[in-house]
Amino acid sequence: MARVLVLGGTGEARELAVRLQDAGVSVVSSLAGRVSNPALPVGPVRIGGFGGPDGMMSFLWDERFDAVCDATHPFAARISGNAVEACAAAGVPLVRLVRPGWETRPDARDWVWVDSMAEAPAAMELLGERPFLTSGRQGLDHFAGWRNRWALVRVVEPLEAGVWPAWTVLVGRGPFTLDGELALMREHDVEVLVTKNSGGSLTEAKLAAAARLGVAVVMVRRPAESAEVLVGSVDEALALLPGAR
Repeated sequence: MARVLVLGGTGEARELAVRLQDAGVSVVSSLAGRVSNPALPVGPVRIGGFGGPDGMMSFLWDERFDAVCDATHPFAARISGNAVEACAAAGVPLVRLVRPGWETRPDARDWVWVDSMAEAPAAMELLGERPFLTSGRQGLDHFAGWRNRWALVRVVEPLEAGVWPAWTVLVGRGPFTLDGELALMREHDVEVLVTKNSGGSLTEAKLAAAARLGVAVVMVRRPAESAEVLVGSVDEALALLPGAR
C-alpha cells in the first residue's frame, strides 16, 4: 500500500486526504498547529512543526513515505521550502498543490499590487484612511504605525488584548457572502481593502464587494514557489501521487 504525507490544513489538503483514503492509499496529514480547533482531515493527523528540513527528512525516512504532497497555504513559504529540502535529501517525490490565485479576476487590473506585507502599509495610506485588513494575523506587525488609528481587522484567531487599541477586530473564518461583505464595508465606511492573493472561493466575496463599492484594493503577491512539480487542483495531484492514479 502506498503511503503519502499531506502537508497543510487547507480545504484542498482535506479533500486530497479523503480521496487518497478512498483510493486505498495510507495517508497521514500534518498541520502546523497555528490555529486552535482546526478542521481536521480524515485519517491520522500530526500537529506541530518538524524542526526544520532535517527533522522532516528524518520523519519521512522513519515513517517510510512514498511521496509528499505540500498542500499548505500559498503564503506558507517556510514549510514549503523545508519540504523541498527534506524531500530532496530523503529521495521522496514531492508534489506542490497550490490553488489558483485571484490575478485572473477582471477587477485585478485595478488593484495596487505589492510584493510583500512590508510594502502594504505605505500603499494603503495613499488610498484611504479607513482600511479593512484581511491579510492575516501574522502580518499585522507591519501595521504598527497604524496602531493608534482606526482600522477594521478580520482574523481567524483573537488578537492580544490591548495591543491594537484603536482597531475594530472581527474574529471569523469563511465562507463569507457577498451580501455580508457589502453590509460590513458599508457599515464601517471602508475606503481601502488590504489582502493577500490567497485564491479560493471562501473569502473571494470581499473582492466583489470592494469592486461594487469602489473600495481600493491593496493585494500582496504570493511568494515564489520552489517546488519542481506544481499543480493547481486535487485532480492533478492525484494523477501524480502513487497509489491514487
